[in-house]
Amino acid sequence: MKTKIILFFAVLMFSTTLVSAQSSGMQFGILGGVNFQNLNGKDFSGDKLENDMIIGFHAGVNVLIPVAPEFYFQPGLLFSTKGAKNETVVLGTTFTTTTKLSYIEVPLNLVYKGALSNGFVLVGFGPYVGYGIGGKVTIEGGAVTVENDVEFTNVVETDGDLLTPYFKAFDAGANVFAGYEMAGGLFLQLNAQLGLLNINPEDKRIPDDKSSVKNTGFGLSLGYRF
Repeated sequence: MKTKIILFFAVLMFSTTLVSAQSSGMQFGILGGVNFQNLNGKDFSGDKLENDMIIGFHAGVNVLIPVAPEFYFQPGLLFSTKGAKNETVVLGTTFTTTTKLSYIEVPLNLVYKGALSNGFVLVGFGPYVGYGIGGKVTIEGGAVTVENDVEFTNVVETDGDLLTPYFKAFDAGANVFAGYEMAGGLFLQLNAQLGLLNINPEDKRIPDDKSSVKNTGFGLSLGYRF
């Protein structure tokens, strides 16, 4: 129910922006692309996480709102997949743990759009907020495959299920991107993202838990501006 409420208000907020855009000459865009994501931080004992990147994707819409000559405010609404993978050797067998998390995100960027050749150079930065709507953790090793759904919570109680992977739903951080938009409206951009919130919940099952997990990554987007 909470996820549906978050989705409803995100869509309502962006729909209101689109209506305003149609009446004031703002520019509407659609985009999609590939993510290269990781989960960085520390484990429960305070040791650095040794994770590897996974490939995900993103898709969504945004609006360019002029605020000054060549400068724009760009809110967006995206579906984005994130996560990481990790390998552990147990009794000579390598086990690979793959974490995949799905988010609805609202980036709020300040964008410079300056003329260059027959198109425009794009440079943007700003914050983002995200809300986790699903995810899975898969463990594979030898002939064994175990898959568990992610549960989003801020606190894991002492009776929490040992097999369930837990994460906080809310995430926030910073975006930066650079790209080029052609005269016809097609654009390509390179994105980078740094999560600033710990998405690992407080775990009451672990005394003196020192864990901290944050989303980080970069990606490539292809889009079209109307």
